[in-house]
Amino acid sequence: MRILVVEDDVNLNRQLADTLKEAGYVVDQAFDGEEGHFLGDTEPYDAIILDIGLPEMDGVTVLEKWRGAGRGVPVLILTARDRWSDKVAGIDAGADDYVTKPFHVEEVLARIRALIRRAAGHSSSEIICGPVRLDTKTSKAMVNGVTLKLTSHEYRLLAYLMHHMGEVVSRSELVEHMYDQDFDRDSNTIEVFVGRLRKKMGVDLIETVRGLGYRIQAPNNAH
Repeated sequence: MRILVVEDDVNLNRQLADTLKEAGYVVDQAFDGEEGHFLGDTEPYDAIILDIGLPEMDGVTVLEKWRGAGRGVPVLILTARDRWSDKVAGIDAGADDYVTKPFHVEEVLARIRALIRRAAGHSSSEIICGPVRLDTKTSKAMVNGVTLKLTSHEYRLLAYLMHHMGEVVSRSELVEHMYDQDFDRDSNTIEVFVGRLRKKMGVDLIETVRGLGYRIQAPNNAH
């Protein structure tokens, strides 16, 4: 899962990015509205954290431009405590949720998890596929109640497939959502991670759709 943080306060941006990375997300950072708009317009994100009071281009304008261009990515806006008008403007511009400064980063994490789940059509913090249970709150995966020991890349791969259960996901899409913009991306590594995941899971749920990508689905839905 890949997140963009657009916040001009360097310390707050770093704090958010570090917390998200610790929770297993891949994070790109922008420090002004123009840079944030460009990244959100050209890179695929699972969610975006967007400050309203940005230099170069304010957050509401950035959001309006994304929505005007048909970008449907979930956006969580950050607003100042005494600026209720910012909240209204942000929601009207197409924000999915907001957090008021100052805030606890745990609240931001919880809201981001919820936005990503809702965007994928899941209402619970747990996503279940046959014997596999993904707990998005703790970033853990279990098979038949036994916790899997996964690397960060393996977890991201499994999480993305489970959020998009039943859909065929291409290798390039997986690469785009597993690595940040500066990473030297190689789609061949996806095959390696899928192989490792299958071995650790011990259940045959990840299907290779020849020439298209991968799909995970419960056994009773298998084709």
